[in-house]
Amino acid sequence: MIIDTHAHIDMEAFDEDRDDVVQRARESGVSYILDVGCDLESSRRAIELSERYPFIYATAGVHPHDTGDLDDAVYDELRALHAHPKVIAVGETGLDYFKNYSPQDQQRKHFRKQVELARELKKPLIIHSRDAADDIVSILSDYYPNSDGGSGIFHCFSGDQALADKALEMGFYISFAGPVTFKKSDALREVAKTIPADKLFAETDCPYLAPMPKRGKRNEPAYVNHTAQMLADIRGLKIEDVERAMALNFFELFGVGEAAQPGTVAYQIRDSLYLNLTQRCTNDCVFCTRISRPVVQGYNLALKREPTPDELWAAIDDVSKYKEIVFCGFGEPTLRLDAIKEVAKRIKQAGGRVRLNTNGHGNVIHQRNILPELQGLIDEVSISLNADTSEKYDEICKPWPKFRGTIYEEIKEFIRLAKEYIPTVQATIVTQQNGVDESKCEAVSKDELGINYRARRNNLVG
Repeated sequence: MIIDTHAHIDMEAFDEDRDDVVQRARESGVSYILDVGCDLESSRRAIELSERYPFIYATAGVHPHDTGDLDDAVYDELRALHAHPKVIAVGETGLDYFKNYSPQDQQRKHFRKQVELARELKKPLIIHSRDAADDIVSILSDYYPNSDGGSGIFHCFSGDQALADKALEMGFYISFAGPVTFKKSDALREVAKTIPADKLFAETDCPYLAPMPKRGKRNEPAYVNHTAQMLADIRGLKIEDVERAMALNFFELFGVGEAAQPGTVAYQIRDSLYLNLTQRCTNDCVFCTRISRPVVQGYNLALKREPTPDELWAAIDDVSKYKEIVFCGFGEPTLRLDAIKEVAKRIKQAGGRVRLNTNGHGNVIHQRNILPELQGLIDEVSISLNADTSEKYDEICKPWPKFRGTIYEEIKEFIRLAKEYIPTVQATIVTQQNGVDESKCEAVSKDELGINYRARRNNLVG
């Protein structure tokens, strides 16, 4: 299920074959289309389309190109359009200092007024930003001082990492269109890699900006699959992974679609199957959302109760389908050591490969060296180091009070011992944590402990 979060199929370019365009989108797996208004007339056309097709939704707003001679009376008309039940966002609005079809002071005035309208109506914004990052951020910061989860979308994102980071800080989603597929868009693809799955969208912005391999043709919603595939490729995922996450994002932002159901025991990402053992943990890391939002790549991992070993085994439909099966959970899996051992034994007997993701507290939790018990059952262990000093670890990972001051050295000892019993041992960190020297983390892992090292960006779970 894929969604085109920004289309203009109400435009004249589709007058001759609009029904065929919509049909092709449906045949390509497009479940929803958001047709975006650029002025009052196009907003009305978008609403007409939403009435005609149950899977099309509309927005109402005024594009920065059309703000030059706009008067304040337009806002009464916009409010009337927003009374329609299928108008779900304000926009397309924003600033465009590249073409400057409207004076910049007028653009800023009416952008601010549409932001205020969105706040009044409690609806998300659809943001157009081109060569105007500083003013966009300055204005939005007045209304979205921190993330509230429902700000809106920076559509057809073409900015740099700094703009993406500021947009995310304010709670905005980031949507990529055809340009992310273009051969010379390496810098944009680097930004796309860093966007958290729960803030990511794909779009066409049709009839413009057709993605590769359709570049040069009129764009249409069916082509959103090419952009989604590129996002999956650069993030090392399957297209199903990004589609699932974006569908949940669409629901959470607009209330359209379905929520992810809690209680997921086994979930596939790429070619790996992850087993969700527990939400209990001996840490309360500052970057972890296991309590506030236990969602990974569109899967809801909230557990009403912990699954039994038999339930975990039953959730593995076929061991041979997966490159590896990973014990993780949105918590610390070694709190359920017996379940790990029982299920891992069955996986190995069926010919599967097993990885364990852990915070490295297992020996302290059980007050014995548990690694000999995992020998022959675990092929790889990934241990969260997350800091370069004991003091920083306690500050960022917030371990149980009785563990503080000593647990960091205990983790390093767990790693040393793991090398004796587990074929592959890796340390990981979550990057961009205040005061953590990432180069020292790498040195601790590679030089001091002699193991593999992997850094992952904050919020890029899964």
